[in-house]
Amino acid sequence: MLKGKVALITGSAKGIGREIALKFAKEGADVVINYRSYSENLKELENTIKSFGVDVLLVEGDVRNFEDAERMVKSCIEKFGRLDILVNNAGITRDNLVLRMKLEEFDEVLDVNLKGAFNFIKASLPIMIKQKSGRIINISSIIGIIGNVGQANYAASKAGLIGLTKSVAKEVASKNITVNAIAPGFIVTDMTDKLPEKIKEKMLDLIPLKRFGLCEDVANVALFLASDMASYITGQVINVDGGMVM
Repeated sequence: MLKGKVALITGSAKGIGREIALKFAKEGADVVINYRSYSENLKELENTIKSFGVDVLLVEGDVRNFEDAERMVKSCIEKFGRLDILVNNAGITRDNLVLRMKLEEFDEVLDVNLKGAFNFIKASLPIMIKQKSGRIINISSIIGIIGNVGQANYAASKAGLIGLTKSVAKEVASKNITVNAIAPGFIVTDMTDKLPEKIKEKMLDLIPLKRFGLCEDVANVALFLASDMASYITGQVINVDGGMVM
């Protein structure tokens, strides 16, 4: 489905980003894995991706830094000669009630989740415009749609990502570049595993399908949006939430 394509996925050492990288590689894409700090699981990920008969590039960098984003995109072009798919997946949480939230907690979440996506879009667009093709996929969240107590910073960053998605989609549509967002609901990851059981039970009650989502559920939608099957879809937000937000 993605044979001959090159995809760069931010924050792809684990969780949803890792699953997207594996999914794309299985479908024939060469992938660029972005990480902030090296860990042993990256070598395992690299070997797994190569076992699919595609190539992989691991690049360290902080998405908050535009120079890092430019360097990572440049490394991609130097190795593969092109960039077809950008997935802005890197994200963090620093949960707190607004009255208790430190200014740095607000700033850090906005810098990673929103500014990070802007940095990579800005760094990647010249290449995609030159190619006259491209797919940009931003990983937002249903929290950016409905908000959540204790997550004003996270909600603001993910809502901003939706606005960014729609604005950029309008700017580059004439260049044959699509820009879409995925809004996951409660997905089983290291981040959600740390939540107390009472909160998990409360969340489960709000999900009509009565199960939590898997990283693969998000990766499947990302694969569709990255493929030629979604060539007439842009500026959209697709919820992957088991019906939690209708």
